[in-house]
Formats: sequence, C-alpha cells, structure tokens
Amino acid sequence: MPIHLLLPLVSAIVFVAAALLLKRASDLGADVWRTTRIINYTTGLVAAPLWLLGGTIPSSALWWQPPVAGVLFFGGQIFSLLALSTGDVSVATPVLGVKILLVALLTAVLIGDPVGARLWTAAALSTAAIALLNFNPGHSHRRVGTTILLSALGAASYACFDVLVQKWSPAWGTGRFLPIAMASAVVYSLPLRRFEGPRRQDRSGPEPIPAVRRPGPSVRRPGPSVRRPGPSVRRPGPLDPAFPFVAAGAVLLAVQGVMFITSISLYRQATSANVLYSSRGLWSVVAVWGIGHWFANREQHLGARVLGWRLVGATLLMAAIVMVLLDYGT
Repeated sequence: MPIHLLLPLVSAIVFVAAALLLKRASDLGADVWRTTRIINYTTGLVAAPLWLLGGTIPSSALWWQPPVAGVLFFGGQIFSLLALSTGDVSVATPVLGVKILLVALLTAVLIGDPVGARLWTAAALSTAAIALLNFNPGHSHRRVGTTILLSALGAASYACFDVLVQKWSPAWGTGRFLPIAMASAVVYSLPLRRFEGPRRQDRSGPEPIPAVRRPGPSVRRPGPSVRRPGPSVRRPGPLDPAFPFVAAGAVLLAVQGVMFITSISLYRQATSANVLYSSRGLWSVVAVWGIGHWFANREQHLGARVLGWRLVGATLLMAAIVMVLLDYGT
C-alpha cells in the first residue's frame, strides 16, 4: 500500500488508543483545558524534528501563512473539545464527521483540484458511517443546538487547516511549514492556563455519600477565625491518578496528528486522507467492545439495536475506503 494511504490508516488506529486514554483521564477528573495545553505542547515537540526534512523560508509576504494554519488547528481543537464537553458524543461526532465533505468542497474551491465522483461518494458514505457508528437511540441529548454549532465550527476549522496545509506547504516545504504552524499553536495555548480549574472528582466510581448534619443550634465559639493554609487547586503531577493517562494520551495523539498532517503536506491528497482517517470510527467501536474494560469504559454494554446500526455504519465506512483505494488504482 502506498505510504500516503498507509499513514492516515495508521493514524486512525493510534488515535483510538489515544482517545481511550484521554477518556479515562477525563473520568479521573483531568481538566479539559489543562489536557488541551499538554496535548498542544506535545504536538509541538513531536512536529519539531520535521525541520530535518528541509525546506525554504519564502519572502516575508508569506510569513503569515503558518500562524494562520496554527490558528485553524487550535480553533478546531477548542471547538471540538467544547462540543464534546457541552453536549453528547452521539450528537457532536456525526457533525464533526461533516469535515470530510468540507475538505472535498474546499479542495475544489480553494485549490482548484477536481474531486471525482468516486471521491465525493466516498466522502458522503464515510460521513453517514460516522453518524451510524455513534447511533444511540435510547440516550437523551442535552444542549443539541449549541453542540451542533460548536461541532460545525470545529469541523470547518479542521477542514480549512487540512486544505490550506495542502495548498501552502509546497512554497515552504514540509520541514518548515508544519513545525512553524505547530509552534504557533503552542503559543496560542499559553493563555489556556487561565481557564484551568481544580481537578474534578473521579466520575468512574460510585457517588460519594453526603455528610449528615445533626439537628440542633449552631454554636460559634468566640475568638478569631483561623483559615488553615493549603492549596485550593490540585495540579497534575506524577501522584495524580489521571496524569499517566493524560501523558500517554497526549503523546499518542500528537504522534498520530503529525503523521496525518505530514501525509497531507507531502502527498497533497487531503480528501483521500480524510476518508481513510475516518476509519477511526470503526476502530474505536472495535476497541471499545474488545478492550474497553481495560480503561473502565462501559460502552461495550450497549444493546443489540445499537450494535446493528453500528455494523451498518462499519459496512459503509469500509465501502468508502475501498472506493478511495480503487480511485488511486485508476
């Protein structure tokens, strides 16, 4: 299999492992903004060795391009995280899957590269497959409108990033454009520290028993009140139970992300890469059913109806991938 088709598929598999680790970290109370900052720092470090691939620094008239790409990458990440934390995954993920169609459209509009009927069909099939892979009819949704809006903004940001990486990278070279763009995303992540809050309680275990206050008059002893010093916010560290999952998830997410965008930068096949990358929806379902219990994930207990719809989605996704491979072969 050609390397530009293999990289998105490998990235999709690595993404699933990263997602399981980060989901477990979230269940253990990891702060979403702190996790985002760690992921972006790690991505910047992983992308730095791409400088060895070489390239050129063009005229100053083009220096704005990598920072703009970094804004789109950062914006896509923020909008996606807000959508997933505001609403339900079963609502956010299908809308985020519209990115594949947006990439096909923007490739034709911004770059002028024609997208054949086979690739358009594959993009539509993979988008429908993502919706079916996240189908859960028995689950009540919350904040649907806000979730759809945030997911759509995330999909648009990521789609613009992919297409502009394909369009702008040739003038810079992969070894210059991507490290600078990812370094820009690191800089944009610095203010996220202001939004970080205390570590939330572990949500994977039983709810704590509330304290019972005995009835009776409240007695206040005379004397000045003394407040004992102590930290109000628990920062992540080696003793934090969520920290190993955040660290491992950040490394894997950074590695797969750099692999994916490198394939687009080098081979300039954003639409095909996104269709193949969408296979992460299939691999995530397989992983949750197979090894989800390793990460205290309870999704493997969904009913037979959900299983049936997800099998239909998996079939559509495999059909889309075959169409991409056939399109490359012709």
